[in-house]
Amino acid sequence: MANTIIGTSITIDGEITGTDPVIVQGTVKGRIALEDNVYIDESGVVEADIQTPSVEISGQFTGDVTASERVELKPEARMSGNIRSPRILIADGANFKGHIDMDV
Repeated sequence: MANTIIGTSITIDGEITGTDPVIVQGTVKGRIALEDNVYIDESGVVEADIQTPSVEISGQFTGDVTASERVELKPEARMSGNIRSPRILIADGANFKGHIDMDV
């Protein structure tokens, strides 16, 4: 699935860029700009703006997402921020506070 896993005991404060997919199980603060997908695990806490093709959120996320393909909020997701993507899936049980723009 992903080549890079940010483990539960890891905290990154800064910018993550690259071409490989990333799974966030720990904490990330700052900015994430990837050419592949981002997965935020249930244990993941992200306070960042994300720019990527696709994002799956199961943990806590605060910030804005710009995804060229899709954004998916799983039932465990807790998100506060704005979403800009042509496809958005919000599962029953997910918590979302923000604005959605699908006119991409």
